Amino acid sequence: MLTKLRQLQDLGHQVIFLVGDFTALIGDPTGRNATRPPLTAEEVAVNAQTYFHQASLVLDPNKTEVRKNSQWCEALGAQGMIRLAAQATVARMLERDDFTKRYKAGVSIGVHEFLYPLLQGYDSVVLKADLELGGTDQKFNLLMGRELQKDAGQSPQCILTMPLLEGLDGVEKMSKSKGNYVGIAEPASEMFGKLMSISDDLMWRYFILLSSRSMVQIEALKAEALAGRNPRDIKVDLAMELVERFHSRAASEKALTDFEARFKKGESPTDLPLILLGHAPLSVSQALKQAGLVSSGSEAVRSIEQGGVRLNGERVADRMLELSAGQYVLQVGKRRFARIDLKEPLS
Repeated sequence: MLTKLRQLQDLGHQVIFLVGDFTALIGDPTGRNATRPPLTAEEVAVNAQTYFHQASLVLDPNKTEVRKNSQWCEALGAQGMIRLAAQATVARMLERDDFTKRYKAGVSIGVHEFLYPLLQGYDSVVLKADLELGGTDQKFNLLMGRELQKDAGQSPQCILTMPLLEGLDGVEKMSKSKGNYVGIAEPASEMFGKLMSISDDLMWRYFILLSSRSMVQIEALKAEALAGRNPRDIKVDLAMELVERFHSRAASEKALTDFEARFKKGESPTDLPLILLGHAPLSVSQALKQAGLVSSGSEAVRSIEQGGVRLNGERVADRMLELSAGQYVLQVGKRRFARIDLKEPLS
């Protein structure tokens, strides 16, 4: 999506990057089979800052206007909200596929969830949008903007929907909550490793949706694969292109070097920052958690039992293992590393 917006900017268009800080308090019901728990204002503020930071890695700041829909949605008040709600019917809302499925299945739908597409459509009215972009799952919301613009006497916006990108698992759409994502603000080596983990079949989907290569060039790469070129080498081309886009050419080359060292020679990355964990002794499970390699003690134990944890390159079999003072390199799975330091025990 951001790449498409950047392409429009390069063609001379001005982009409005809209932060839905007001609608986020409702929660987008798109694709949900249950009512989404509401976010707090503090959570919304943190998320908004994250979104803007990520967008700034792609968009041209000189052609980007940042707006927040709380500026006009809060001003609506109760009367304005009632007038807005009067512009749509329940029957129209139930045309949404996810609402229809929940209604037929007897799953509750909060009244406030009907407000989400209305408020998103109202954004288009306020901004007098000419074109609105969204995923294919956002089509209903985008079309609502057209209807409300007509009611307001405006020319209805055009809409452009983009395919949803499958995550690293190749099944679910890419989502941080599902853990199958590649973050554009992640370190170069992490991004590279994740991209190299996708299947050979999924690789072509990533080329089409993420690469700047033309379809002619992508088809040429497919022909090379059919002719016997190793798909792994083609995947390297993709990973290096995307890492260079969000970092630099030098970072992409170093990520490739680190990747080959890890997976061909069994080495750990050379640029790991030193993490101070306090005083020894410390169990390896707690070290994994404190170093941020696992989210919980139970995940640490599970990773050890499954043979996925290494200490200085050696597999850890004892979950009760205690670390003495010194520096260590911990590894979980193929891509997660940390260099830790434990001080001498307190006397």
